[in-house]
Amino acid sequence: MQDAAEKKKFVKEKFSSISNNYDLINSLVSFRIDRYWRWVTTRELRPFPQGAVLDLCAGTMPLALELTRQAPERRVLAVDFCEDMIRAGLKTLPADERRQRITPVCGDGEDIPAVDNSFWGCTVAFGIRNISRPQRGLEEMYRVLKPGGKLLILEFSRPTNFIVKPLYFFYLNRILPLVAGMVSGDKEAYEYLASSIAKFYEPEDFIAMMRQAGFSRSYRRTLTFGVVSIYVGVK
Repeated sequence: MQDAAEKKKFVKEKFSSISNNYDLINSLVSFRIDRYWRWVTTRELRPFPQGAVLDLCAGTMPLALELTRQAPERRVLAVDFCEDMIRAGLKTLPADERRQRITPVCGDGEDIPAVDNSFWGCTVAFGIRNISRPQRGLEEMYRVLKPGGKLLILEFSRPTNFIVKPLYFFYLNRILPLVAGMVSGDKEAYEYLASSIAKFYEPEDFIAMMRQAGFSRSYRRTLTFGVVSIYVGVK
């Protein structure tokens, strides 16, 4: 079993290797539904159209772009520990005013480069599985949120529907690594994706971790037959 340091090194190397094709592959293997998932997640922050939001594990910054698109006065600090992912995202940021409201920073989700009580919202899209110590990450997210601020974690789930479940796992374990590996040149990165989804916490256990970190009114919202979940918490 990997320890925290080994996992961090492995994940950083894998994301570096696929950074240039990351957005293309996401759209391809999700049939572009990932855009809908991000839209729904961002809508949860409608009560906070102004001020700063933290997009943690921001990757190539697609969620940061959606955050700024939905709220013209919102500013986003986009943090990711893989510099190559941030550089790839910078190449594709549109040359409009949204670019001026996104500040990309290379930083660690276990030691967020921000002071206490800084943000009205914190979002994490498909990144909590990649934090080597997720409980520490949740505590950091709680620290940097303002009182009343909202945490939104968008993450893959394990569907329970008896029809969807076998189809989903066949696609996740057999089709996705093959197709994404051919496009990216790194099949191992997408085999890791499948294994990390299988090993992720049960929903009730992860909600308990959020509550342990201090979040109240914590709950889970499922999308697309349970393929993904939005975990919501309030400071």
